[in-house]
Amino acid sequence: MFACAKKNVWGTVAGLALAAMASAPALAQTTVKIGLSSPLSGAQTAHGQDNLAGAKLAVQELNAKPIQVGGKPVRFELVAEDDQADPRQGVQVAQKLVDSGVRFVVGPYNSGVTMPASRVYNDAGAIVATVASNPKITEQGFARLFRVGPSDTQLGANIATYAAKELKLKRVAIIDDRTAYGVGVADEFAREAKAQGLTIVGREYTSDKAMDFTAALTTLKAQNPEAIFFGGYAPQAGPMVRQMKSLGLNAKLLGGDTICSTETAKLAGNELVENNVWCTQGGALLDKATEGKAFIEKYRAANKRDPLTYAVSFYDAVHMIAQAMQKANSTDPAKVAQAISSGSYKGVAGTYAFDAKGNLKASPVTVFTFRKGEPAPIASF
Repeated sequence: MFACAKKNVWGTVAGLALAAMASAPALAQTTVKIGLSSPLSGAQTAHGQDNLAGAKLAVQELNAKPIQVGGKPVRFELVAEDDQADPRQGVQVAQKLVDSGVRFVVGPYNSGVTMPASRVYNDAGAIVATVASNPKITEQGFARLFRVGPSDTQLGANIATYAAKELKLKRVAIIDDRTAYGVGVADEFAREAKAQGLTIVGREYTSDKAMDFTAALTTLKAQNPEAIFFGGYAPQAGPMVRQMKSLGLNAKLLGGDTICSTETAKLAGNELVENNVWCTQGGALLDKATEGKAFIEKYRAANKRDPLTYAVSFYDAVHMIAQAMQKANSTDPAKVAQAISSGSYKGVAGTYAFDAKGNLKASPVTVFTFRKGEPAPIASF
């Protein structure tokens, strides 16, 4: 009896010791929350969910390794919030994320959300990697804010140059949706269009919730433009193309990165966008590079659809933050931000190296039109 009891006691002790040893790595593990702010519902759902899918893919890859920082394995936890492309909601999302301990954020997607939300993140000492393109965003002096895509200056100016030099246009009109992004990219288009000798025959306005553009298009039709530049998003660009056709307005539609997606073609109809819609998008051509093809295949396997415009940027941003943690050997946002600022990261969409304001030092821009409902690259700048 006693011998058996003693054996059981020692067996229990040994079992507990083994259990403790097995759980030691888990106890030593560092958990890092990566916040995501994007429009996960509403008119821009397709792009918001695309951004989320890109970030999620990166987190899954990092956790499958996993990486080590300071001698401990790091587990990344993605905390996704729906900012609804609304500035006020974006501020609430920012406050919710930082209150929950998030100090690394990918997004927001929209410039109008990023402008007010970035102050909340800055005050909390959080790192932000955003694709928002309004030039004013990086003029705020926030040392931990990084733009991981092109600015409106690059997007708007390059499509204006292409319109003048390659499409040989002379008369253009402008419509913007009054968002920070729409106004910003339209202003940059207008500035460069004038420099290129184009005549701007009119400028009208709409909103990022509108679906009827008849009044603005009718006004511009009277001015006989050869093209209309639209500062806005795909959910409006698609219907706008259809309405231009129904009004007999025989003008091309030009735009920035936010209309450079299959969503524009789906909403307009493939036959109406082919060689009729032209847009600019930052970064390398994914299907022309080995890394890009691999990303597309992984994205398709995980999501049963093709990536849109910025899934790859959100994917790269998460990996960039992780690499900076390894370089700094720390998960302290201050040290990680310094590693990002002073170094570079070669991602799928390009090399991420930043100037003193947090803009990319080099951000190639490609002009697209549409072929069979898909954005097709035409020229790079």
